Amino acid sequence: MTKVDGNMEARDSVVLKLVAFWRKTGVRQKLPWLFLLISLIGSILKDLQLFPKTYFSDSKNVLNVYFVKVSWGWTLLLLFPFMVLSNSYQGTWGFVLRRLSSLVVATGIWYTCTQSFFYIEDVTGACYETQTMQVIRGEFFTKAECRRAGFQWHGYDISGHSFILTYSALMIVEEIAPMVHLRSASVQSDTCANTILDALYISLNALVALWIWMFMCTSVYFHDLSHKLLGTSCGILGWYLTYRAWYPKPLSPGLPPQQKQHA
Repeated sequence: MTKVDGNMEARDSVVLKLVAFWRKTGVRQKLPWLFLLISLIGSILKDLQLFPKTYFSDSKNVLNVYFVKVSWGWTLLLLFPFMVLSNSYQGTWGFVLRRLSSLVVATGIWYTCTQSFFYIEDVTGACYETQTMQVIRGEFFTKAECRRAGFQWHGYDISGHSFILTYSALMIVEEIAPMVHLRSASVQSDTCANTILDALYISLNALVALWIWMFMCTSVYFHDLSHKLLGTSCGILGWYLTYRAWYPKPLSPGLPPQQKQHA
């Protein structure tokens, strides 16, 4: 066996194990509830101060700075080529473009929610000289202005991390579902396309695992319970309104190929 053959077998083994995992009954359906459960339990542990400070309790950790803070960019970077390949195998290019429009919809949801969170924090907050919140600086009306002046802003801070990590993970899981049907002879015959598709599939699964891990860190170390539950609920709602309520209908970006039969 050559080194190339060995690498292909190893890749195939990883892909098949991931496909088998997502085929398990209820895994995808239970994921939204898992996020809510993690958010609730993590918040309780945070309030009880049962977790010691770690590398991940610092918001400047590498994963937070270079992945979570630009998580939507990572999600689009990997999802776009995967969706082009996975949808092109079972549809025309018109169908591919229609499916890619779901990324435009998702970006609109991401932008609307995050901007709404910023607005809510601005209108419910005030600028203070220190964390003790004893002296108010009334000349500042937004968090950005307050922070630029070197002061502390306190408002209702809905967790953007809880929202985007939940929404991104749920969306990725929906879009990688067709991989169950793409391990066919017609796909396997195109070695180059298959290699790229497998690499993207493995990368997207790794990204979902990372988003869940960082969601757990957010739940344990940052924000208040209501901030996290509201952010998480917004992520779940964005996923539900699109993939469960709108996309199954004719006038929509549509669902990933064959997902209707295996949703």
